[in-house]
Amino acid sequence: MIRPIFIVEDDKKIANVVKAYLEGAGYRALYFEQGKAALEAALKETPLLVILDLMLPDMGGEEVCQGLKEIGDFPIIMLTAKSSEEERVAGFALGADDYVVKPFSPRELVYRVRALLKRAQKNDLSDTKPLSFNDGLLMIDGQSYEVKKKGLSINLTPTEFKVLFTLASHLGRVFTRDELVEKALGYQFEGYERSIDAHIKNLRQKIEDDPKYPLLILTIYGIGYRFSGKRDD
Repeated sequence: MIRPIFIVEDDKKIANVVKAYLEGAGYRALYFEQGKAALEAALKETPLLVILDLMLPDMGGEEVCQGLKEIGDFPIIMLTAKSSEEERVAGFALGADDYVVKPFSPRELVYRVRALLKRAQKNDLSDTKPLSFNDGLLMIDGQSYEVKKKGLSINLTPTEFKVLFTLASHLGRVFTRDELVEKALGYQFEGYERSIDAHIKNLRQKIEDDPKYPLLILTIYGIGYRFSGKRDD
């Protein structure tokens, strides 16, 4: 049986619309009104992907997200009315792979689901060689999806890894936010470039010695970002 997509949403009208669109696209979808029920179901049957509302009646969506990450490695899309940059950053820091703000387009949501599932297969980096920078300070392995700083593993979300790998694979190239979304994530929608800023902020917290004064991921003001590490031969 095809693994299901979980819809964790207390608004039945929204949940029914999302479920109908997903099923129309050929997916199997299960709806949960409460976070606890979704966590219990995930222990019995690992979901293919989870669409998660942050405001649930029994527990915070952030807590549900953390619980789901402990259960398995599958993409999570946060579907919420919380739209500030700080809230996006917090959502991605918890391990979310995408962030969709209400009101939203169900067709766009299905497209994002497809893109995330395709990216989650990790086939596009399987033949790449590990990248090493600054005399081994930072190592990025596309085969194992592992990043090490000074020999210690760094825990990145799949989306964070893809953004970092894209920048590091094109050393010195300046990416606009739109280009980075398209190259790293494989799709583009109006407003999503703001989420790239949230991913960059989280990446800097994890790989830079001083995130306030980054040396690896540089902001090119008025344009976007570039990676500035020195490639080890």
